[in-house]
Amino acid sequence: MLRLAFLGLSLCALPGLAQAQAPSPAAAIAAEACFGCHGPGGQGATGGAAIAGRDKAELAATLIAFRSNERPGTIMGRIARGYSDAEIAAIADFIARQR
Repeated sequence: MLRLAFLGLSLCALPGLAQAQAPSPAAAIAAEACFGCHGPGGQGATGGAAIAGRDKAELAATLIAFRSNERPGTIMGRIARGYSDAEIAAIADFIARQR
């Protein structure tokens, strides 16, 4: 009986987990701005490094470093200053999922 109750609770949690794992539409829209320099889907372009599929923690840390001027960049510091920590995390997650 306890197993059945646990299974029922676990199945109820699945839709929430699936929803939590899906990137938000806002993150997809924000990431489109990245693709202007970093190529379609973040695959790289002339002058823009390939960012697709990179580790999301690495991407977020890089954006935060640009935002705080700890990492030099021509335009990235100005772009990153426009995003909150939550937005940076969402964008990094979206870009990390690109293949």
